[in-house]
Formats: sequence, structure tokens, C-alpha cells
Amino acid sequence: MMAETGASGPRLAELLALGRRLWDELEASTEPSSGAPAVQDKVRQGLDALQRATAMVAQLELFSENEELEEVASADLKYMLLPALLGALTLKQVDLSRRREHLESAREHFLRFLKLCRNYGLGSFQLPPGISSEEETGSPSAPRDPAQPNLVAMAMSRTAKIERYKQKKELENKLASMSSFVESGTADEDQIREFYILQIQKWIGTSLEEVESIDQELVILRSRDAARQASAGPRGPSRSARIPMKPFILTRDAAQARVFGAGYPGLPTMTVDDWYEQRRRQGVVSSAHRVPGASDEELQKQQQETEEEKDDEEALQKARDWDDWKDTHPRGYGNRHNMG
Repeated sequence: MMAETGASGPRLAELLALGRRLWDELEASTEPSSGAPAVQDKVRQGLDALQRATAMVAQLELFSENEELEEVASADLKYMLLPALLGALTLKQVDLSRRREHLESAREHFLRFLKLCRNYGLGSFQLPPGISSEEETGSPSAPRDPAQPNLVAMAMSRTAKIERYKQKKELENKLASMSSFVESGTADEDQIREFYILQIQKWIGTSLEEVESIDQELVILRSRDAARQASAGPRGPSRSARIPMKPFILTRDAAQARVFGAGYPGLPTMTVDDWYEQRRRQGVVSSAHRVPGASDEELQKQQQETEEEKDDEEALQKARDWDDWKDTHPRGYGNRHNMG
């Protein structure tokens, strides 16, 4: 079916022409910022025109998975570019709060264009993977261990990029030489058909590059979102959130607690074991800090031994310092009265 015929034909052609013109103006724009109001206004106008044209193409059923490229009218071939142009214009949006949404939407447009081209046998290329549950945690084509990259895949990707670059330059040269004939209306149907097919092949290379770039950015955005969710997740009780302790009398055992409790009715009493148990429940100390069954005398003995060891170390250090000082200072050094 030819889209140029009928009442809706010219309107469809005008919508595509408007979208193409706005895209060309954005590409040639000298605006210092892509977020300038004039730039974003053109982006919105272009997206609106291309979306309306896409809806009309679907309504007219111009393309089918069951037909061959030869069955498509030459004048209808240019409408195959609609998904690719939609993807390119979607990437021109600059709302950072919706960046991930725009990337995923543009990726879907590019994939739809590439699938359409594959169905009609336009170009030989491998379709990028679709968005799946595996990609939510990272690109499946990326190596799992960054320290051990897949060198074979990297080499194949680099070779494919070089080949696409060469093809892109050749296609641009051919299109430049044919555009004047097509735009002036002097080209015959075969030349028009070849011109549109060359345009489609050029956008195939562009779409593959854009999808690869989108996948890399999506991995970064998903990692950032995951890090934010992890940092905002549930945490343990902070030091400031702990319940402050009220004043109390710490005793050795329950018998001593009863004695002090009778003399100081305004202050509660607590044994050492009770104190450790309370602090353990609050998460301040662990059970490793208190040996079960250890008496208060044993704890005091351990503390005394620790202090004695500390005193021994200090005494030893002082003796070493004194020996060092005597090595460098002769006897009588500093005695002002000993003039001889």
C-alpha cells in the first residue's frame, strides 16, 4: 500500500518531513546548551510530529513481517525511518530526573527500527539484546569480572565499529551525490528507491552505536540507583538513638545491692552481671566482654594484672630512656658549679 495516495497520504508525508527538518536543524544547531528553550521546543515539536506519523503508519499497516522488501513501494520506504528518528529525538531531551526513562524509551525505538530492517533483509547485523531481568543488574554482554575482560568480545566489537565507520562514510558520500537528484524531482523510481535504502542502512549503523551507548549509561544509572537504595535502607540503632542510662549504684552481688539499696533509696542498685546483661540487650557490649560465671573478684584480679603489666611496661620504657640519656651525656653534665 502506498502512503502517498489518499486523503491522509500528504499529511503523513508532511509529518515525516517536519520531523526530519527539525532533526536536521537540531544537528546543525549552534546553541551553546541543548537545554535552551528554543532547542527543547524543537525537540517537542519533532517528537509530536513523528509520533503522529508513526500512529498513521500503524493504522495504514504499511509494513508487515510476512512481506518482502520488493513488495514495499519505493515512496513508502522512507517511513521505515520513523522509529530511528523517534529514538534520536528522545535522546535530545534533557530532563535529568527522567533520564533513565528517556534512555529506555529511545532504546525501544531503535530496537523496533532494527527489527523492522532485519525482517526486510536490510543489512547484516546482530541485534542488541532486549531489556530483560538480567539487564536490570547489568548488561549481559559485559564481563562479570571487570578485572578479567572478555578480550575476544572486545576485539570483535572494535572490528565491528571500524567496519561500521567505513560503511557510514561510504553511505554519506553516496547520499550526498544522490540527494540533489531526488530533491529536485529528476530522479527515477530506481534512484529514489536506492536513495531511501541507503538512508535506512546509514541509520542502522547509527542505531547500533546509540544502543551501545545507551546500554553503557543505563548500567551506570542502575548502579547509582542501587547504591542510593542501599544507603537509604534500614540501619542499626545509631549511637545517638540509644536509650540514655539513669544513675545507679553498681555492686558486686545481690547481697551488696540490698545493703546499698537500703542506704540510698533514691538510687537503684544493680549487680555487675545485671549491668552487663542490660548493656548486651541494648547492643552496647557483646557477651564476649563478660565471661559467664566469672566473679567480681576475678574481674578485679584481671584488671589489676592488666594495670601491673602496663606499669611494668612504663617502668621498662623509663629505664631504657635513662640508659640512652647516659650514653650521650657524661657524668657531671649540666653542673654549672663544677667548673673543673
